[in-house]
Amino acid sequence: MSFLEEFNANLESLPNILAKNYSVMRTLDQSLQDIQRQNEQRCEQEIEDIKREIKSGNITPDTSLIRFSDEALDEQKHSVGIADEKVLLAVRAYDMVDTHIQQLDQYLKTFEEELRERDSAAASALPAPNPDSGAKSGKSSEGGRGGRKKTRLATAAAAAATASVNPTAMDLDIPVDPNEPTYCLCNQVSYGEMVACENPNCKIEWFHFGCVGLKDKPRGKWYCTDCAALKPRRKGK
Repeated sequence: MSFLEEFNANLESLPNILAKNYSVMRTLDQSLQDIQRQNEQRCEQEIEDIKREIKSGNITPDTSLIRFSDEALDEQKHSVGIADEKVLLAVRAYDMVDTHIQQLDQYLKTFEEELRERDSAAASALPAPNPDSGAKSGKSSEGGRGGRKKTRLATAAAAAATASVNPTAMDLDIPVDPNEPTYCLCNQVSYGEMVACENPNCKIEWFHFGCVGLKDKPRGKWYCTDCAALKPRRKGK
């Protein structure tokens, strides 16, 4: 049984255990209130009796010799015992909840460490950047549009693999390689979904969906704003 399965099994039984404790505490509290009410009435009656005895001269008004009956004192001791038992049950319930919270904290800590290890392994699996791929002279047969497309696709595939391991991978503070080529109007590295301009002479070539206002992959040929503005001129020539 894994830690999470064991934790869930223990957590499922916790509400029932707490409910039983609270039920016992309510019963003790009701018993305590009854005993306290009875003891108050007994003490008030004994005080009135003592006052009458003093007035009649049957006992001396020496307060050091005046005391409650053994029954009243026993009721008071019993009340203190019930109150102590209630406190013990409350502490026990608190400790059970606190134990589960500590177990959950430990599980979350272990889970975060595993995520960091997976993210580190995924980041180390990224392909090494090509220093020559960022140069504009890459329009040639080796470093041209095809070369940048392969680099972008490989980077996107690695980013997708990282996202599948950790859905929140975009929030990780991973340093960007200064030699990695940049794209789009934002002049940033490849990430997420990107679209290519169909103009082979486009200066930028690849664009992030969000930077050009796209949500889905365009149907048919797609041109960036600059290249789309050049198309009528070419037809005119």
